[in-house]
Amino acid sequence: MDPTLANALDSMFQSFDTAKSADPRWPEVLGAMTLSFFLNMLIGLLYKSTYKGTRYSQDYVHTLVIIGTVTTILIMVVNGSPAVAFGAFAAFSMIRFRRNLGQSRDLAFVFFAMATGMGIGAREYPIVLVTTIIVSLAILFISKRDAFAPNRASHQLRIRVNNDVDFSKAFNEIFAKFTDAIEMISVESVQAGMMSELRYGLILKEGIHVSDFMEEIQIACGNNRAILTSTSRELDM
Repeated sequence: MDPTLANALDSMFQSFDTAKSADPRWPEVLGAMTLSFFLNMLIGLLYKSTYKGTRYSQDYVHTLVIIGTVTTILIMVVNGSPAVAFGAFAAFSMIRFRRNLGQSRDLAFVFFAMATGMGIGAREYPIVLVTTIIVSLAILFISKRDAFAPNRASHQLRIRVNNDVDFSKAFNEIFAKFTDAIEMISVESVQAGMMSELRYGLILKEGIHVSDFMEEIQIACGNNRAILTSTSRELDM
């Protein structure tokens, strides 16, 4: 690294350390708030651009931005004050996230926004900028590359059969013809005990027509209810 650039970076970091030894002034507070809002807006945009489900919520993204920005205020207030920090911890313990998270990654984004707000509130500006960029690039990479995705979309099959049907054998030929893998998940008694609802997890073979598969399932189950569910759609026949 160029010695001049290294000295400039070292001087910048030393100036940050010196500034943190004193209470934040209003210009720094406003600057921190602006930086926190901007970074959390980027986190919200990142969430929206990488979301792949069907339950996208604008309200949730707004909440991410608000949580991150408010956390910055809170950390700046409690900085150096154990009594205030304890009160803030008690307040946080009373808060419950009121939205049912549709995906596990939703919770990760909540932590991402809070960590960004906490870092800025602690006045660790260089660290927050670097880590936010690195984490955002990592999320973009695994999302755009569709990392760790299964080879084919998994499906779930629910069918209802009369109790006189031997379901342990009734669908074996159909499953062998249309699926690469099949697993029974559950058997449930329905219709006041007059029928059984079977739930299977399966992987359909490449190139098969879903309509052909469902037609044979429909015949085998006696024209009772059959539902094939994938990550993108539900077929009810």
